[in-house]
Amino acid sequence: MAEWTSAVGAPQLARLLAPQRAAEPAGGRAGAGARRVPAYRALADGVRLLVLEGRIPVATRLPAERELAAALAVSRTTVAAAYEALRADGFLASRRGAGSWTALPAGNPLPSGGLDPLPPEAAGSVIDLGCAALPAPEPWLTRAFQGALADLPPYAHTHGDYPAGLPVLRRAIADRYTARGVPTMPEQIMVTTGAMGAVAAIRALFAPRGERVAVEHPSYANVLQLLREAGVRLVPVAMGEGLSGWDLPAWRRVLRDAAPRMAYVIADYHNPTGALADDGQRREMVAAARAAGTVLVADETMSGLDLDLDPLPGEPAPRPVAAFDPGGSTVVTLGSASKAIWAGLRIGWVRAAPETIRSLVAARVSADLGSPVLEQLAVAWLLAGADGDGGGRPSGWDRALAVRRERARENRDALVEAVRLHLPEWEFTVPRGGLTLWVRTGGLSGSRIAEAGERLGVRVPAGTRFGVDGAFEGYVRLPFTVSGPVAGEAAARLAAAARQVAGGRGAEEDTPRSFVA
Repeated sequence: MAEWTSAVGAPQLARLLAPQRAAEPAGGRAGAGARRVPAYRALADGVRLLVLEGRIPVATRLPAERELAAALAVSRTTVAAAYEALRADGFLASRRGAGSWTALPAGNPLPSGGLDPLPPEAAGSVIDLGCAALPAPEPWLTRAFQGALADLPPYAHTHGDYPAGLPVLRRAIADRYTARGVPTMPEQIMVTTGAMGAVAAIRALFAPRGERVAVEHPSYANVLQLLREAGVRLVPVAMGEGLSGWDLPAWRRVLRDAAPRMAYVIADYHNPTGALADDGQRREMVAAARAAGTVLVADETMSGLDLDLDPLPGEPAPRPVAAFDPGGSTVVTLGSASKAIWAGLRIGWVRAAPETIRSLVAARVSADLGSPVLEQLAVAWLLAGADGDGGGRPSGWDRALAVRRERARENRDALVEAVRLHLPEWEFTVPRGGLTLWVRTGGLSGSRIAEAGERLGVRVPAGTRFGVDGAFEGYVRLPFTVSGPVAGEAAARLAAAARQVAGGRGAEEDTPRSFVA
């Protein structure tokens, strides 16, 4: 079996290297009196930086020496020497007959867990930028539980186990999909205990241990960790620059060559980058998955968190990914109340073909039997009309979501202003929605910044949490969870952490290996 799970062609690698090569001073010198950097060393460093930033995933087959030499207009000897330097540094592995593929040297930090919530008792001393979660949008959460308590008595006379979910909630979720342009029956819905419960159930059905699963790179940390622990083989596909979203040619290549059983994507305000896939990207992605026989799992937990888009008549939001799969054979959608309403409302769901739902429900009986009834009734109340009667007025869900959007927008703007003030060298593109800001840390180690920040009273996840095999060491993720003076203080503490890291790099400063935490 091949050691690599994806491949990068010579023209594509040349394009990825172009910005670095353009920035190199003529003659390979960094300045007057600086020692000359050999061409092969500059090429090796460029490839290594692409691996560390996640632009080229680990286990990606590189082009043959002759092909890359032609694409870069350099000698084959230069490419051969660069490949040998990468092998010596541990960033390349090779085998006769199989080619050469990217790797990480022994000892590089690998992601060790998800994003654990900060204990509430620590909130007074630490600014938590770890979890992308906001307080509940009141008064709608309280009203939802008041309505749920009023509706509870009939259910209290039953055993309380509903493996597929309460019929009233399954219908409400199905009706919402139908209103969004995706005709859906209640039989196509299974209610789960949060979005993670949905991912776990879908993974168990479609991708048992040892199967390949394609993921965006970067992707949501907790899902990556769940998939790792399940023993699947992750196949990362790099996101486009900035907020450009999916790199469709790369996805077509990976789905064709690696033939993953399942692919996990976040098309709606991607976590962590904030990218929003347009209709064209969604249509092409579904077509590529269908052609490859891959089940496409579309995570919609950020759906509706439009911060700069008018959710009413105006600029239309992209259609759900499932809208491009009318036969229902390719796309499985998961949703949740955790981001739109409140993380403490642990209700998620799966939308899929009826036969898929039946298989998921049958498998669930041996796991948790069902989700809490009271919480399901609360979500059903929110999805109904403003007073829980479905009378055509804005639902409690829509009103709560409007409160959530307003707060997230204020927090985003305050955080962006604070980071630009205190850390002007950090780079990011402001997303138009979602809950996260993906930030390049000016060449510093995100892991070291996270470690120093913890000591200084600000908690932030390093970019490696969102990558495969230690990628994205030069990034951190900042969620829109604080505003006003707190956002300013958080940025000031991060700036202090960055100064500590920069002051401690010493002789390692000019090499990507300084990213080793």
